[in-house]
Amino acid sequence: MKTKPTASLGAVLAVVALATVGGASGQSTNPSIPTGSLTAFPTVVQTGTKPTLTWGINYPSVVEDFVTVTPPATVTPKENLICDIRILGAGVTTQDNYGKIVYIRTAGKLRYNGSTSWSTIFDGKNTDTIVQQQGIIKTYSVTKLKPMYFGGQYYYNNSWSTFYTSLSGDNVRTLVNGSTPPPNVPDYNAPSLESFVRPYLDASGKVKIGPMDVIVFMELTHTDKSDIGYDLQDLVMLVTFRKS
Repeated sequence: MKTKPTASLGAVLAVVALATVGGASGQSTNPSIPTGSLTAFPTVVQTGTKPTLTWGINYPSVVEDFVTVTPPATVTPKENLICDIRILGAGVTTQDNYGKIVYIRTAGKLRYNGSTSWSTIFDGKNTDTIVQQQGIIKTYSVTKLKPMYFGGQYYYNNSWSTFYTSLSGDNVRTLVNGSTPPPNVPDYNAPSLESFVRPYLDASGKVKIGPMDVIVFMELTHTDKSDIGYDLQDLVMLVTFRKS
């Protein structure tokens, strides 16, 4: 958790996937493996002769086959696609008068298909059932060559915080399977790593998501990268793309 004089704040917004998702928790983080076929003709041969073997390998798709991921946090479809978005965690918190941790209302937004306005993907708390189950929050049809931008903010003391987006600065980051997170993201074994982020990192610190995923880390409470609170864990979405 990140602490301020009157609050501790933390969360994660995650990202993007392109494939069929199994289960409420989203796409498997296990890497896909190639599949193939092998046939022989004729199937029965005389001694001393050889059949003709025909074989083929189908390599699994990766997210870069369908979208362009531009640092720090822009995703541009290479064709018309559908995306299902999940919130992996929305852990912005404060403490009540009794010292109990209370989750803060947090919003994640998307700007896409050439629009100049932001669509609200999520506006709620980490305790919401759909977040806990990592169910689909929203489904969008996205257009070829039209960039997708992500943004987030939290609501505290009757006002909204600064709205951080893909369009300025680097408080929003996108990564794909096998990427090395920015050094601000706590290590896999670090106690400061949010529990909802841990399943998406491996023991070596690499991003461990499906081959068609993009994960977007958001920092919503700090801008100074030297501050211990700047850990890019302030809202996380997972977006799963599929063909339209």
